[in-house]
Amino acid sequence: MLSILNIIVQDNPNITSFKTNKFTYEGIEAPRLNYEEHSEKFSWKKSGESIKLNGYKSLSSLAQKISTQPPLFSYFLDGSRKAYKVDDFSIKNQVFPIIAGQIGVGCCERINKKIVPAKYKEQVLCRRKFVISLPNKVKGDWDKDELYSNKICEKINLELAKFSDQLSFDKILFYSPSMNSDEANFENKGIATIQDYMIENEKELVQELATKQLLSPSSMLIKDGSLEYPVLAIDKNKKELVKFKNNYNFVVGVSKSFNPLNCIGKDNSNISKFVAELPLYSRTPVQRYSSPRIGNMDFAIWYVRIRDSQYTKNVFDGILKIEKILVTDEQIEIGLDTEEVDYITAQLINERNPVCYGDDKRWANHLYPVYLTERYIKSKYLSDNLFMNIF
Repeated sequence: MLSILNIIVQDNPNITSFKTNKFTYEGIEAPRLNYEEHSEKFSWKKSGESIKLNGYKSLSSLAQKISTQPPLFSYFLDGSRKAYKVDDFSIKNQVFPIIAGQIGVGCCERINKKIVPAKYKEQVLCRRKFVISLPNKVKGDWDKDELYSNKICEKINLELAKFSDQLSFDKILFYSPSMNSDEANFENKGIATIQDYMIENEKELVQELATKQLLSPSSMLIKDGSLEYPVLAIDKNKKELVKFKNNYNFVVGVSKSFNPLNCIGKDNSNISKFVAELPLYSRTPVQRYSSPRIGNMDFAIWYVRIRDSQYTKNVFDGILKIEKILVTDEQIEIGLDTEEVDYITAQLINERNPVCYGDDKRWANHLYPVYLTERYIKSKYLSDNLFMNIF
């Protein structure tokens, strides 16, 4: 079988493949999403809920009271990616890394108290995709990314079809290297394109769930991670922006990791200590967040502690960051209804058990249905050796 790398090189005499050692970036610290690790100050000066709170609010009693009621959350969505260094190409006397990736985006649902892969009319709501990230200089005279991507993917998939009908590449991605960047920055740029593509697939799956009317006020979705998606591309189209927001009307974003160091309180002081000292089963006030970086979007953001700090190792272990997009005109004007915030938070507290202690070092910040969804998605990956041997 003709290797994938040879297929990319054969039509471009200006490219030289060095056949370098292949490895996975698993376990190597990778760049975090731009919208997760933004550097701007996040002000806590504007309330994001209907009743302003001045301190912590305990939800222990409410969580206990509703523990016998049907759960609010029926769907759980997560995205995952694995990135690999598969070669180095020389293009016009400069060497660039070639990054490949496996992407998994999927959804689980709760049926009769069991968490199982979500289906719609027997179709499993899970996507596994293979991608390659190349420096944009590899395109040569091709002006359109999509045309070049489709051309290369078609050739690769025709060759892979001789080996297996289960293997195919979905897309060629492109990163833009700057002249002064070193190899590590090139690799980060390549990995970032794979991460961004995973996020696009997450958004498409949320849209699919919303379009199929699977989400409702009594059957909501927990999306693992931040909802702070940049929507600058659709900002100028009011109809599309409203449609995007409506997709997330019954979606709550829950982040296991976050950086509260940029959060500024009313007196311009840092509020990270306030978050770190959250009592068990208590939440912070809800704050409104918006930024030109993410477009014309308003978020309600708050924190809750689901594990006792005496059993955790790090300062923010056991604390979740919760996000919800403000969708309706009323929400945008006065924020989320405080009773709704309390109910959502209490339901999340009740999702904390059983515990995946021992299976995941992030156990203190895991909600068990999300943990199962993550495990389900990762089970769809090819083994590292098999994936790298395709190249």
